[in-house]
Amino acid sequence: MHINKLVVVGVGHVGSYVLADAMKVGLFGEIGVIDILEDVAYGEALDQAQATAMTYMNNINITSGGYEQCADADVIIVAAGPSVIPDPNNPKAEPDRALLTQTNCSVIREVMSGITQYTKEAIVILITNPLDTMVYIAENEFSYPKGRVFGTGTMLDSARLRHLVAQTYDVDPKSISGYMMGEHGKTAFPVLSHLSIAGIPFDDLENYFTANADIKNPENVKKEIISAAYKVLNGKGWTNAGVAQAAITMAKAVLLDEKSVYPASTTLHGQYHHDGDVALSMPCIIGREGILKQIPVTLNAWEYEKLEESIAYIQETMKDAKTGIEFIK
Repeated sequence: MHINKLVVVGVGHVGSYVLADAMKVGLFGEIGVIDILEDVAYGEALDQAQATAMTYMNNINITSGGYEQCADADVIIVAAGPSVIPDPNNPKAEPDRALLTQTNCSVIREVMSGITQYTKEAIVILITNPLDTMVYIAENEFSYPKGRVFGTGTMLDSARLRHLVAQTYDVDPKSISGYMMGEHGKTAFPVLSHLSIAGIPFDDLENYFTANADIKNPENVKKEIISAAYKVLNGKGWTNAGVAQAAITMAKAVLLDEKSVYPASTTLHGQYHHDGDVALSMPCIIGREGILKQIPVTLNAWEYEKLEESIAYIQETMKDAKTGIEFIK
């Protein structure tokens, strides 16, 4: 009998939240925990194991240890490495995730080396920032099967977009179809040309709903969504709840072979005139084998300009990570 298994690599602020969400989702019978701080991994695993005795908790086998736990994993979620931190001298600062590049590219290479000693079958979902560069390294430097490594990408950015639109038109955000594309970072952009509420296109919304703010300018929407992340960061010192839920949502799509469409970060293979030279977020169909299909939606002139800006920025970060590729200009 097959028992679904998750491995969480890195259980800091983000990874511990991933673990907590995974305990409650009802999809996993086994969860392995890995952290460079072995005592932390042990403590998190034991804490959650003890919680399984609570009435409404799922009875899951929780272990801690090394990468040998990956050998029979179905899904591996990687949240290893440091995250951006607030500037104590500027409570409104918006530090760039790319500042983590040199540190975290070493972390991801170490993590992927550990994983690939034991498996190239598990679906690997990355959270570590700067995400798109980390995805590119993990996807392309370790001979991992195509589609089986991807990042949470702009899942969280897209949730923030839908939340903004929901607040503006006073509707449930789950009634909104819309997403951000590009970098998970300051160059992410809203694809308003494909946003809708109940099938009603963005440009027609005010014919059906009353807006309590002006969000018609895509540049302003972009700035608002980027700043939304830093309101959380500067408020409590880190972000974790939203991105953890994004990772678990993607894991669910994998385990249930949902064929859900989410904006995942993955290497381009011919889309938007780029082939193997960048990873970024675009709508993707996700199922049991990982990324089943990338969907290169048609973009308007503003969106395409922002896509190219995002690609250029990600590629500069990739150079810092010494990915060793020749960029296609």
